[in-house]
Amino acid sequence: MKTIHHQTQFCVVGGGLAGMCAAITAARHGIKTILMHERPVLGGNASSEIRMFICGAMNWMETGLIEELRLENCRRNPRQNYSIWDSVLYEKAAFQENLTLLLNCSCMDAETADGKIKSVKGWQLTTQQFHVVEADYFADCSGDSILAGLSGAEYRIGREAASEFDESLAVAEADRKTMGMSCILQARETDTVQHYTPPSWAKKLTEADFGSRMHQLGPYQNFWYLELGGNQDSIADTEKVRDELLALAFGMWDHIKNGGDHGAEKWELDWVGFLPGKRESIRYVGDHILNQDELVNSVEFDDVVAYGGWPVDDHHPDGFEHKGKANTVKWMKQPYSIPARSLYSKNISNLFFAGRNISTSHIALSSTRVMATCALCGQAAGTIAVFAARNQVTPRQAVTEHIADIQKTLMDDDCYLPGKIRQISKLTAGAVLAVSNGDGELLRNGIDRDINDVCNAWRGKAGDFAEYTFDKAEKISGIRIVFDSYRSRPEVLNTLGIYYKDRPDFQLPETLVRAFHIEVDGKEVYRTTENSQRLFRLPLDCSGKSVKLVLDDEVERGVFAFEVK
Repeated sequence: MKTIHHQTQFCVVGGGLAGMCAAITAARHGIKTILMHERPVLGGNASSEIRMFICGAMNWMETGLIEELRLENCRRNPRQNYSIWDSVLYEKAAFQENLTLLLNCSCMDAETADGKIKSVKGWQLTTQQFHVVEADYFADCSGDSILAGLSGAEYRIGREAASEFDESLAVAEADRKTMGMSCILQARETDTVQHYTPPSWAKKLTEADFGSRMHQLGPYQNFWYLELGGNQDSIADTEKVRDELLALAFGMWDHIKNGGDHGAEKWELDWVGFLPGKRESIRYVGDHILNQDELVNSVEFDDVVAYGGWPVDDHHPDGFEHKGKANTVKWMKQPYSIPARSLYSKNISNLFFAGRNISTSHIALSSTRVMATCALCGQAAGTIAVFAARNQVTPRQAVTEHIADIQKTLMDDDCYLPGKIRQISKLTAGAVLAVSNGDGELLRNGIDRDINDVCNAWRGKAGDFAEYTFDKAEKISGIRIVFDSYRSRPEVLNTLGIYYKDRPDFQLPETLVRAFHIEVDGKEVYRTTENSQRLFRLPLDCSGKSVKLVLDDEVERGVFAFEVK
């Protein structure tokens, strides 16, 4: 068989949202990157193969690259079609400069020496070729942490005893049990009565089998609790658990359709996933292991590079077979910080990780595992890799020596970091600011979102403007604007789980500025009526004494930041 050799700076294994965000971020900052992914579509648990909609920090919605993806999906995919969503993810990676995409390529081996990974080897099913990738840095975003066993990186699996991290929600004695995996089903509402004949191997279920688990059909839901495998080996037993899950999924639909009145007379089974979506398997050990108290008490880390806010949501390892509550939930009062030290290996000097395999306890993982949080960790890992590569240092050294610049870059790329304020340019800070209405200083206070329900957006409509004036003509290299994409936004999902007939179309948020133009010394340099993103950047190469942002929308909309560089 033919072997293709690649040489690059950064190799990411795993193309879920975490791996995508790590790879795209590094590539956008000029780092030559290869993304090796074993599936034909990107997105992992969010892809059309598994179809779990993206969850995140609840009341503290994520920005950065994951918001870019969600907004593009709102623009292009109003009817929540999974193939279109797949194409949005594919486009972002496949056409990104400095990024080489290896799809259908399963990582199978790694060469290590002196505590470093030298190369990884993948088998590409479609071309029947091997790919060997040599790189300076690697990121394992594969979910199941394929590089852990191949590289000798320290890792954990299972549940810690409560005494190890003093976690009130942990078990008394440590074990190797995990949260389980699910094969999701989707249903579609029709205009006529639909009948269903189950396969002979479908599991026979009664109302008592569901206990308190809701199984009426309704909007913005899926049957996540169709979960098994946490009391088995979450990697080695996946095929066996998949078979059990399929019998359970088809049996559940049989019960909904034929086992009493569940309001499903005109509903049909639209899709069943044959690839289980996993919640937990191997977790790497980094320089810091994030734990329960650090989450619920919102501990602020000096090296914060991401955040979460999903509740501690620990699923019982017996899954659907557990007769009690499906999960234990503890809600967050504030978003919590995720430190950079939880995103790189303690003992393999050039290995990053992002996703559900970051360095946490089992209890902390039950919150950090959701995909929008994983995406933030991916963008953070990609950013740290940029500074490691530029300075030719290890991830640990990059964090120790360059954390302020790493954080500044993340915030410039529209990532919110709890407790941090974005540093604005000297040109913007020193300018005279005039606005047609409202408090213009909100545009340059370094806070690019509402905090604790306090409005932080300057608001205006057609004709309203904000203008910076300088003492003399200044060199202008670019404009950075952050628009309001989430105020009063009901949908944060990438797609739906249940396709009810009268569902509303996804659309861009009403608060998002669509039409605006920019002037330098009164001369128009940019105009659009079709803005669809929260973060807008305009490269410029000119000089001027004034820069003006003019809103052209007829209805009032919000702007968080307006900066001249």
